[in-house]
Amino acid sequence: MKKQTAGRKNLGDLAPKFAELNDDVLFGEVWAREDKLSLKNRSMITITALMSKGIFDNSLKSHIMNGKANGITKEEMVEIITHVAFYAGWPNAWAVFPMVREVYAEDDANFEPLFGKGDFNSAYAQYFKGKSFLKPLNKEGVSVANVTFEPGCRNHWHIHHKGGQILLCTDGEGWYQEWNKPAQALKPGDVVYIAPEIKHWHGAKKDKWFSHIAIEIPAKDQSNEWLEEVNDQQYEKL
Repeated sequence: MKKQTAGRKNLGDLAPKFAELNDDVLFGEVWAREDKLSLKNRSMITITALMSKGIFDNSLKSHIMNGKANGITKEEMVEIITHVAFYAGWPNAWAVFPMVREVYAEDDANFEPLFGKGDFNSAYAQYFKGKSFLKPLNKEGVSVANVTFEPGCRNHWHIHHKGGQILLCTDGEGWYQEWNKPAQALKPGDVVYIAPEIKHWHGAKKDKWFSHIAIEIPAKDQSNEWLEEVNDQQYEKL
């Protein structure tokens, strides 16, 4: 008995041969040749072809969803469409972007870090590029809070005077960088010790949400000094 895939499910009763070719040849033999092209590359090519032909129905949306599942990030998808727009037509790009927003919006809506996202970080918003969220976890003795960054969000360069800080990375992917040093990629399980008087910043990757627990190391007369923002040119090089 044949597997009930998209073609057989939707057209098996009406056009069984078409359904067979769709499932077994197109999405079977053709898409299964990973030794020739990866599934990610096949998705890129397919989306480009459909956009170039002006096909903006559910088939294109389905392939954008497949592309996402095959590893195309939101940033990569936007870059693909931006590049192809110069060859396939500017209006075609405008027609595709709403589908991309819809397909990738689920990631934003469903991101829920281990300790909870908390509320919009309004108290420190002026020191962040992009939107961040803050959930205080402990205020007695040692200040502990969960900080969540939306994709592309990062705080400004800053210094912890007297007392330092420890970051416990719990969700998503991010960056940490000290002044005049390479940026360090962060993932769940990573721990960062930030010594006093070190100029640094931290935040999310371009296309990933990111959360960490921030533990303030107590010290007499400790303070934070907020400096210039991490500009787009610096950040885009990562």
